[in-house]
Amino acid sequence: MNDIAGKDDIQTLVDSFYAIARQDDLLGPIFNTIIGDDWSHHLPVMYDFWNMVIFAVPGYTGQPVKKHVDIDKRMPMNKEHFDRWLELWTATVDKLFTGEYADIARNKAALMANMIHIKVEMGRKGFETLN
Repeated sequence: MNDIAGKDDIQTLVDSFYAIARQDDLLGPIFNTIIGDDWSHHLPVMYDFWNMVIFAVPGYTGQPVKKHVDIDKRMPMNKEHFDRWLELWTATVDKLFTGEYADIARNKAALMANMIHIKVEMGRKGFETLN
């Protein structure tokens, strides 16, 4: 297996992950309700996001914390959702890639899952959440 080497690999990773997550009993209903059947907008955003996270390449301009706090108001997400997301993400990375950037993809995902979960919980309690 090779390491994640650029945006083409990120696209493969993201597409593979969402193909699995959309079918997952826990995560699928959230993704399929919030995004629906038309993923043509969401996937390019995720390619840019992970390109920024893994390679520090500019291009992503979203607000992931705010987005998840807003989603939680429609469909509550608990720790088990974030843990499952991380489990599927890690398994997808492990299936496709090995190396320094694969490690970065796993480690940053773990940090994000924890941080976004905490911010979602804070949002439920009325605390201002920063992006």
